[in-house]
Amino acid sequence: MSNFLTKVRLTLEDAGLRRRILFVVVVLALTRFGAAIPMPGVDKFQLERAFSGDQFLGFLNIFSGGGLSNLSIFMLGVGPFITASIIMQLMTLIFPALKQMYHEDGEAGRRKVAQYSRLMAVPLAAFQAIGLMVLLNGKGVLLPMTAIDKLISLIVVIAGSILLMWLGELISEYGIGNGVSMIIFAGIVSQVPTVATQLYSTFEVTQIPLYLSVGAVALVALAAVVFITESERPIPVTYAKRVRGMKVYGGTSTYLPIRVNNAGVMPIIFAMSILLFPQMIANFLASTTQPILQTIAGFMTGFLNQTWLYGSFYFVLVVAFTYFYSAVTFDPEAISTNLQKNGAFIPGVRPGHSTAVYISRILTRLTLVGATFLGVVALMPIILQSATNMSSLAVGGTSLLIVVSVALDFIKQIDAQISMREY
Repeated sequence: MSNFLTKVRLTLEDAGLRRRILFVVVVLALTRFGAAIPMPGVDKFQLERAFSGDQFLGFLNIFSGGGLSNLSIFMLGVGPFITASIIMQLMTLIFPALKQMYHEDGEAGRRKVAQYSRLMAVPLAAFQAIGLMVLLNGKGVLLPMTAIDKLISLIVVIAGSILLMWLGELISEYGIGNGVSMIIFAGIVSQVPTVATQLYSTFEVTQIPLYLSVGAVALVALAAVVFITESERPIPVTYAKRVRGMKVYGGTSTYLPIRVNNAGVMPIIFAMSILLFPQMIANFLASTTQPILQTIAGFMTGFLNQTWLYGSFYFVLVVAFTYFYSAVTFDPEAISTNLQKNGAFIPGVRPGHSTAVYISRILTRLTLVGATFLGVVALMPIILQSATNMSSLAVGGTSLLIVVSVALDFIKQIDAQISMREY
């Protein structure tokens, strides 16, 4: 407790850190304000009816930061930008020029890749906006509108998504934490009072054991997420002694930390964004009159309605994206090269390629543990939903995982800022 109070005191005493935190709070407040501005021509009753028990819309609402639940100007959220980032990171593994730009050209190269992601987010936002408006129109949520009104609404929705993407970039640059994750975090937290009110209104004494069981599982999952997120494997590193003049440099020993879950919460977000596309396409094709397209839509909907097939696919995507994100953000070859340039080596391992192979082998094993755990935690809400028949758990469990991971990352970055200023 005293350590926590000390960190709070140091945070409040640091003017630069206070400005960063205040900037994050102001931008998140703007996102919540935008999420409360509804689109014109919406049937509120049909909107609430469409959201009741619809897992697909619940996942979409997470990405929109809560803006989809009232069909606001931020109804798309940061989903298009996340999808564009996934596509660009996949392309960095496929095309050598993009890989060199991302890994070898430094900060300038990564800025170019990020700019390509922003540009790609615009057509993706248009595609998702059209698909979502067709879906909501089929559910009777949208009132009859003219062609001009539909075009204006489409432009407003796309502009809202791009504005939200820009606000997330501002948080990453001038605030603390990952801006996209912080926007999703704020949207999830803003839904807590609504969920608590719904649980209170539907509370029954006979369901107390069920609520206690779900709460116990949530606490165990929370503790496990914190434990795995904080766990790391230290690799010993020794610096060779160098004599310059009358002084001896080096000869010290340190360690290279590799986290068990090196990817954080991003694999969950990536997997969810990929799973949303088939559902959106199926809903879009179901409204057509072509028999072939309706057959394809029926097949896709039938597959997605199979809970265990859907869950298995979800698990595979989470594991795959964990390995993918670790491969993009953690390059053993670059680490081996940097160690060799600085006169450092791993005891018992030859410098150069052997060091890269050694680090890669350890990273692969640790990622297997982290990816499996992340996949199991992602599947727990689906398992609880099947056992309790409570559809809200499918969204609530994923939200818990995102909230915990983002909160831990935010605290770590504050600690890093405090430590940097102390030194």
